[in-house]
Amino acid sequence: MAYAQVFLGAGIPLKKEEIPLPKTLSAGQLLVRITLATICGSDLHTLSGQRQEKTPCILGHEAVGIIEATGKNRKDWQPGQRVTWSIADNCGNCYNCLDLNIPQKCRKLFKYGHAPIDDGSGLNGCYSSHIIIREGTHVIEVPEGLSDAVVAPANCALATMINATSELPTPCNSALIQGSGLLGIYACALLRQQGIPRVYCMDQLASRREFSQQFGGIPVESIEEIDSREPNGIDLAIEVTGNSEILNQGVSLLRPDGEYIFVGMVHPDSILPITGEQIIRKCLHIRGVHNYKPQHLEKAIKFLQQSQHCYPYEDLVGSPMPLCELPKAIKLAKSKKFLRAAVKP
Repeated sequence: MAYAQVFLGAGIPLKKEEIPLPKTLSAGQLLVRITLATICGSDLHTLSGQRQEKTPCILGHEAVGIIEATGKNRKDWQPGQRVTWSIADNCGNCYNCLDLNIPQKCRKLFKYGHAPIDDGSGLNGCYSSHIIIREGTHVIEVPEGLSDAVVAPANCALATMINATSELPTPCNSALIQGSGLLGIYACALLRQQGIPRVYCMDQLASRREFSQQFGGIPVESIEEIDSREPNGIDLAIEVTGNSEILNQGVSLLRPDGEYIFVGMVHPDSILPITGEQIIRKCLHIRGVHNYKPQHLEKAIKFLQQSQHCYPYEDLVGSPMPLCELPKAIKLAKSKKFLRAAVKP
């Protein structure tokens, strides 16, 4: 029997439920016992009603677990292996998957932590003791030496930023990261590891701005500080705040032919306050990034392995609370004391 915290709707207390484990798995499925899950900002948006999901459902998509059973066609995986997985399952056969090579936009996309309980086994989210991984989901074995807390957010925030920073403008000697949440912190580390010498980081919270220094960022309070240091403009700006009001700052700082990457504004309240003229006259390149491809998750885990001694990844996640105390963990996540709160079944 699995145990889960079930989301019934915004403002309604989570419901503790027992869900039967399947006696047999369908072809390609994996039964995974969750060892640690972290609370993503998108889950907080769902819990507050800013984001709508079909209910009842089990939220949570950032996690690490141990394989307990495998279905047919999964001979490459064995019980006992510690794994993480892509946040979505794709068919691999549609136009978006094959021709466009954007499986995260699969026409039959299934997203963990966003599906109702009546879709499949019901074990679709990570705020649970178990989850069933579907056949089209990319799974990765977690290397020894990387803790659950370091790896869990990698299958969302880090893999997304690997995608966002995979193509950079030329030249690229300066960048602005707008937001020092987990996406912004990862962006600082990724850009610095790629050799970009000046990565400026802005955030409303002074503590977060200062924290970015530990990941290679240069904390700044105003665009005037960057203006004085970069008279020719910056090469790259990355929005990870979810707040469209800051876009004029980024546009004003970018050099001609610079690049602006939008990552955080994945919600309806994101009408852009910039004009076409601003973009055209500066010959700016605007790129939207949402989620990632399987290879980006592979690169995310390798990046953690290679850079774990360079940056304090363990400090990003608070001490895990028991799954039965998920409401307390959610409260901790909202307090922003840590960039991620965690729960452990």
